[in-house]
Amino acid sequence: MNKTAAIYARVSSDHQKQDHTIGSQTTALAEYAKTNGYVVPPEWVFQDEGYSGANLQRPGLEALRDLAAQGQISTVLIYSPDRLSRKYAYQVLLAEELARCGVDIVFLKSPSGGSPEDQLVVQFQGMIAEYERAQIAERSRRGKRHKAQQGVVNILSGAPYGYRYVKKTETSAAYYEVLESQAGVVRMMFEMYTKQQLSLGSIARCLNQHGIPTRTGKTRWERSTVWGMLRNPAYQGTACYGKTEQQPWQRIKRRRHRNGNGVPKYNCANHERPRSEWITVTVPALVSEQIFALAQEQLERNKHHAQRRTIEPTLLQGILVCQRCGYALYRCSARTSRRRLYYYRCIGSDAHRHLKDTLCTNRPIRQDYLDSFVWKEIMRLLEDDTLLQAEIDRRKEALRNADPRRQRQETLQQEQARLRKNIERLITAYQEELLSLSQLRERMPELNKRAKTVEAEISINRSRSSGRSEILAAC
Repeated sequence: MNKTAAIYARVSSDHQKQDHTIGSQTTALAEYAKTNGYVVPPEWVFQDEGYSGANLQRPGLEALRDLAAQGQISTVLIYSPDRLSRKYAYQVLLAEELARCGVDIVFLKSPSGGSPEDQLVVQFQGMIAEYERAQIAERSRRGKRHKAQQGVVNILSGAPYGYRYVKKTETSAAYYEVLESQAGVVRMMFEMYTKQQLSLGSIARCLNQHGIPTRTGKTRWERSTVWGMLRNPAYQGTACYGKTEQQPWQRIKRRRHRNGNGVPKYNCANHERPRSEWITVTVPALVSEQIFALAQEQLERNKHHAQRRTIEPTLLQGILVCQRCGYALYRCSARTSRRRLYYYRCIGSDAHRHLKDTLCTNRPIRQDYLDSFVWKEIMRLLEDDTLLQAEIDRRKEALRNADPRRQRQETLQQEQARLRKNIERLITAYQEELLSLSQLRERMPELNKRAKTVEAEISINRSRSSGRSEILAAC
């Protein structure tokens, strides 16, 4: 009788894609399926080309997991454990997930038995694959750093605006080629900032008004883009390698996207490394060192004298969100004949930020009015003992309901009930002579041992929960 199965194959680099190594994996797995009586529908052949084995977010793998969750497959054929994942922890996670769905994993280049020895070999293969990935990453980092110290251009992440990256050939090394049409825009940008003393916003608006295309061909320049170009040392002839590094996302509160329901799914962000760790690579200069130095001095002065620089923090700074569009509110000011007034203004209502998008219609709010109103409400809540006690009680109840020990206790009690039923079934089967005495003696000790372990953990959790309850009662 033929058995249905799915095939999964993966390669992590573009070089492997070009060499068709994923095709060789699929061919070998298809031959194995044919030899061993597996039937593999064409739509059940899942491939991930150019995806790292250290990442679980892969289209082919996601489709395979969805298919397994629907209960449509019973076996998945994979060339080797490192094709499933380069991390042993991920291998275990995926294997347990598929096992819960009733799916067996068959590795073509791995022991297929279920003995402890075979499982140990698979574990070693997973750990070795994870070690190899770490080794490859470290060698790549060291190799790029060495090439940067030698002044090789091809280790840079790409040519900035004003240049075109030319790949190396058999007769020449990689280099930056100056694009005169874009180089003129760069020189004009530095001149507008250093000689004409225009702001970043004014430069961006000027470029947008003249319809000058950006690097991607769009006619939309942002102030952050202008700021980054003015700080790029490549324009003075010294491109730098290792300027930034990825670090975990530091922002605690994540606002939702404008006109959307979700929040940005950022797990990491680029942070600038100390300038002493940058490695310079010589490239053609577009502006002189004197002009670039003047731009850096101007940027530093503007940082200290910018209108948005908050010398005196406000009460609601950084915590206001527009109810209409979801953007943040920032503080701005306007001068009257007698004094300067401060407002909270929605970013979504700035026309220079959203040239083609619909602008938010919420009007600015007086800072003194809103701060005073919010502060009065805070004082009213603090002076109301009933509201404070109600909030304390609500949080205590939430702590009780969210106690992980309570959830674990419920799981253990379900496991205890299941073990008792299994023991009763074995005894009933023995009484009805469906099970021999030797079989009963073989199965009962393991069940009793597991039942005692669960009972001991239940008693421990009860004692800990009682202590937690005493603490909550004393609050």
